[in-house]
Amino acid sequence: MEVRADTYLWAIRMYKSRTIAGEAIKGGKVKLDGSNFKPSHIVKIGETYSLTIGETKKVIVVVNLVDKRGSFEIAKQFYLDKSEPINNSEKLPSAFFKVNLKRDKGEGRPTKKDRRDLSDFGWNT
Repeated sequence: MEVRADTYLWAIRMYKSRTIAGEAIKGGKVKLDGSNFKPSHIVKIGETYSLTIGETKKVIVVVNLVDKRGSFEIAKQFYLDKSEPINNSEKLPSAFFKVNLKRDKGEGRPTKKDRRDLSDFGWNT
């Protein structure tokens, strides 16, 4: 069985689509043993791929070949993840602002006074 690299990375659920996998390979975000390659590269068992997905880095070793996308549990059988575990200190804090005003359940919608108080904090409602 011959499987293209972009198809393989899509089938093992590293990327959402084969197109995105191909663009990542072309953009140099996926390396084969430390060097660039084409999305049409034929995957062989034992090859090591280094992926950069956002801020995370993954290192996977091909254990078996697959060209059909299945569930995550099935996909895990086709590669061996050699990446280092992510420490909590390395994780970025949430990008969303945490509201320091808490409304109890059942209080209903904010009144005019509540909205004025919120606008004092810089909130526009």
